[in-house]
Amino acid sequence: MEIHQSTVILLLVLSVSSSTHGYSAYAWRRYQNFLDQHRAPFVNREMCTNEISERKIGSETGVCKRVNTFIQANENQLKAVCVGGTQLNSNFFVSGQTFPLVTCRLQNGEQIYPNCQYQRGQLSTRYIVLACTEGLPVHYDRSSVQRTG
Repeated sequence: MEIHQSTVILLLVLSVSSSTHGYSAYAWRRYQNFLDQHRAPFVNREMCTNEISERKIGSETGVCKRVNTFIQANENQLKAVCVGGTQLNSNFFVSGQTFPLVTCRLQNGEQIYPNCQYQRGQLSTRYIVLACTEGLPVHYDRSSVQRTG
């Protein structure tokens, strides 16, 4: 039995597209990184140091990340911001609902990754601003948005 080259190419294309759910590899990789850094439905204010350490969240420069915000939401709620949120510019969207957040700040100045120690997290509830690529959230913007209505 002979396998045609076109069959092999078709199978490769199908396997790549199914593994990224129809998104480009670039968008999917950024989305997964966003989830690792910010999606945390069950993180509380006491968990900053452990969560950041377990998720290996650090600066590319070898210094601990100064601030990281965890969004208490599931994937569908976060994706909905990109689809149903208010568009601020070409790829930034503000949520139509508020989300509980835990903001973790580094203790006492600059520390070398991975020995990062964070203060107790600060709880807040806010509208969130996300950068989206191909309908997927890929970046959390810490800017505060006030909505009226």
